[in-house]
Amino acid sequence: MLLDEDGTVLAKAYRLSEGNPIRDVKEISGELERHVRGQGAELEILGAATTGYAKHILASAMHADTELVETVAHARSGLALKPDTDVIVDVGGQDIKLIVLKDGRVRDFMLNTQCSAGNGYFLQATARSFGICSDDYAERAFRAERMPEFSYGCAVFLQADIVNFQRQGWTSDEILAGLAAVLPKNIWLYVAKVSNLSALGHRFLLQGGTQKNLAAVKAQLDYLRSRMREFGVEPEVAVHKHCGEAGAIGAALEAIRLYRSGHRTRFPGLDWVQRLRLETTTGEATRCTFCPNHCLRTFVDFQTENCRERIVLAPCEKGATQNAAELRETVNRLRKVKDSNPNLVEIACRSVTLPQRPPIIADPPHRLALTSRQTARNRLLAARGDFLVGIPRVCNQYLYGPFFSAYLESLGVAAGNIVWSDTTSEKLYRDGATRGAIDPCYPSKVAVAHVHNLIFKYHARKPLRAIFFPQFDILGSSLEKCAGSHACPTASATPLAVAAAFRTDRDTFAEEHIAYLHPLLNFSEIPLLSRQMFNCWNPLLGLTTAENARAIEIALAAQRRWLENLHERGRAVLDQLEAENRIGIVMLGRSYQHDPGLNHGIFEEFQKLGYPVFSQASLPMDSYTLERVFGNDHPLDIEDVWKHSFSASTSQKVWAAKFVARHPNLIGIEVSNFKCGHDAPAYRLIQAILESAGKPYFAFRELDENKPAASMRIRIETIDYYLRGDYHLRTRQD
Repeated sequence: MLLDEDGTVLAKAYRLSEGNPIRDVKEISGELERHVRGQGAELEILGAATTGYAKHILASAMHADTELVETVAHARSGLALKPDTDVIVDVGGQDIKLIVLKDGRVRDFMLNTQCSAGNGYFLQATARSFGICSDDYAERAFRAERMPEFSYGCAVFLQADIVNFQRQGWTSDEILAGLAAVLPKNIWLYVAKVSNLSALGHRFLLQGGTQKNLAAVKAQLDYLRSRMREFGVEPEVAVHKHCGEAGAIGAALEAIRLYRSGHRTRFPGLDWVQRLRLETTTGEATRCTFCPNHCLRTFVDFQTENCRERIVLAPCEKGATQNAAELRETVNRLRKVKDSNPNLVEIACRSVTLPQRPPIIADPPHRLALTSRQTARNRLLAARGDFLVGIPRVCNQYLYGPFFSAYLESLGVAAGNIVWSDTTSEKLYRDGATRGAIDPCYPSKVAVAHVHNLIFKYHARKPLRAIFFPQFDILGSSLEKCAGSHACPTASATPLAVAAAFRTDRDTFAEEHIAYLHPLLNFSEIPLLSRQMFNCWNPLLGLTTAENARAIEIALAAQRRWLENLHERGRAVLDQLEAENRIGIVMLGRSYQHDPGLNHGIFEEFQKLGYPVFSQASLPMDSYTLERVFGNDHPLDIEDVWKHSFSASTSQKVWAAKFVARHPNLIGIEVSNFKCGHDAPAYRLIQAILESAGKPYFAFRELDENKPAASMRIRIETIDYYLRGDYHLRTRQD
């Protein structure tokens, strides 16, 4: 796209990508240059910007002034055309982006994470398979007087439906019409999962290359009208007049903004782009050696007559370096950023399984063992120092790890003999997921892999006497007037599902001589908790009721110290943010979202971008902070917004959202896993709490074992752009 200084489109070129972004840009820039010369005009380029999945490569190769995340680019383009737009629907070749706007700013956005069902490339490929040019798609679809009804969703199922419909005698025109009709269902039911579209607004703007297909446009218009009329709303639907180039226009508008702010371009010109040559290399010679992962990298070499440059595409910043000197510089830079921006989610994850080093409170052995019971206790007591126990690092252990460590250590179990499974990773899950326990959420499914990790990694090295995987029934809570403090029932039942997984064909625990302990625990009634722990551990450790009671007291004190330490760290970071007028991010999520394998490293990425990160557990709860944040309102009462306060974790999330809403230096980001039954009812409430205070609402929902890195990166970059731009300036003015 070529725009003048006022943002008017002067020339445009559009082509379907062939997988080589440099070749695509050379073709497009050549077409633009020929257009300008054909008009007898001279071209002076004042700025250049890139967007899209290849924006980083293109920006590096072309010395562009900025690279703009595509959600922001489409939002800027759409708002420039129709400032009152409520929802931008961008349907491209590979993805669908839904951008929800409010008062001219991005309120929320939704992306398809992996599947490209119904997108431009799928429609194009289907048309080609029938020998039909994509430009003729709409004409052929409009010929159909009837059409088959496709089920929305995965492209694999759509392809299977096409084969079945062909067998049933449906014509190619009718099948194309049916595929166009299912597109809006994929947009609104598969990607957005929104049933009441009127809640988003009534002004829709269609963008993206797929909107060039008028059959797809008509299907979307018909769908929006039919669904919104159910709620008595008539939608206003417009198509961007440069729908295929809308993202490029948004990027160009950003280049104009930079130029007006005094930035002078580095872009060498369209003729220079024509001379640019590209070479990519991927293989054993490009494998990274800077860490034990040894990831495969891609070297991208750019060359003109006068210069040669290389960029390295790698999964992490260290891998993107080219030599030891660059690596040291990168490591030092990341260390400084992390030191200046503590990640309390990572700190909570790391500290929760550390040894507690409490005093030993075990009762002495019987001097004269006159009974078999006394003899057995003396034997078990003497063996405590060598007793090895494995604990899966899952579920509510991310909240109560210090309690269990202190309890066992105080009874004489050596700290080094309390073995925690590794943090969740793709390899850990892949190695242990073959047993196939079927559970509705990833935190539960991954538990099988953690027990597998304990048995076949740690037990194989040094035999474990027991694996301790308690069922959490009732959790502790500092909130008041709650209807309950229950743990998630799925998480509570997970130890039973794990037991079944390892006892289906044969009893793995019995074969390995491992006691599998899964007591039901209630942390709201301490006498009951004490009895539950005694009944669990007495057969293996030979407890007395007195020493068990003392161990419980020590364990509760260790748990309090751990939480108080997190609160103190949170208070220090909050004070720093207030003093420097900066923004911090609060993870609104359950305690097991501290696991980097469950949150997919999202908050580490925000830390690298310069944001301190809080977890719910690290928000300070001292009286001074609570009084400043909540004022005259009761600080620990959520009854005013949440009447269904049965789930401890959901109630804590609601309270944290209230804390964030009232603090000017905090932004909340909600995280939740696929099919989380407790979180789902509170989604709209969390959003309403934040937006009522003028805060943006951002979320990463339905996290699962699959890690959609590209869409997560887009979301992170979009949030970062918003916080560094409009929101940050607005909070400073406020």
